[in-house]
Formats: sequence, structure tokens, C-alpha cells
Amino acid sequence: MIEPMYFEDFVVGQVTEAGPVAVSEADIIEFGKQFDPQPMHVDPVAAVGITGGLIASGWHTASLTMRLLVTGRHYQPAPGTVGLGFESLKWLKPVRPGDTLRLRVELLAVRASTSKPGWGIITNKMITLNQHGEPVQEMKSSAIVPMRNK
Repeated sequence: MIEPMYFEDFVVGQVTEAGPVAVSEADIIEFGKQFDPQPMHVDPVAAVGITGGLIASGWHTASLTMRLLVTGRHYQPAPGTVGLGFESLKWLKPVRPGDTLRLRVELLAVRASTSKPGWGIITNKMITLNQHGEPVQEMKSSAIVPMRNK
């Protein structure tokens, strides 16, 4: 079993990577039909005139990023760790059928919580890359993490 990571275990500059995950035309259309039914996500013919072909919804890319973050971890978050939200989310390049994505996470900041003793806040930059190493999405997010001896 992997030991849980507490606030004290996080160091600014830490980098982790996860992936890959392949994105198929069927995946794009299925997600689009359920959650973002715009023509460029669900209709390959209509998408040609709009975006030069079918593209994944940005929300699909964000969901795949979250999956890579959770399933690709090389550590176990300490019990009670919870995401606080996103400071930014940018879609930089379309994700197309046949793309393969991977995730790079860099720890930007760690600080003790001022309102919750025994807890700390970590801030990450998550960059989702395609098979060519091109960034397709960038997110900055924070989580609250318990201290080991809270």
C-alpha cells in the first residue's frame, strides 16, 4: 500500500506525470451528446465547416485530465484532502480523434491555512499535453490537505 501524503510531504517544484489516455471519435461524440451537444463535438460532417473536423469538448478534456490526475497518482492523498477549486482553466488547442493525452502536474505553492489550523493549502499547475508534447489545456487548482499531526 502507498503511504498517504500529508501537507508536510509536498515540496514546491515537485513534478508528477500521468498517462497516456487515447481519445477516440466515439468517445468525443458520446461525451458531446451527453454533456456538450454542439455540432463540432457530435457531428463529424458539420464539424468540418466549424472547426476543421470533430473536436472534443473542453469539458471532455477537463474530465480526462481529472481521470489522469486520480488514476495516475504515484501517491495516496491523506484522508480528508479535498479540492478547493480552480483559479484558471484554459483550452489551448483542440483535442481531436486519435489524440493521446498525458498530464504533467507541477506543485506551485504550499502554505498553512490561516482559517483552519492543522491544514495546509497546495496549489498545482496541471498541463494536459497531446502526443506531440503540445499543451492542449492548462489548469491551476488548489486543495486543502491535512497536516500529519493536526
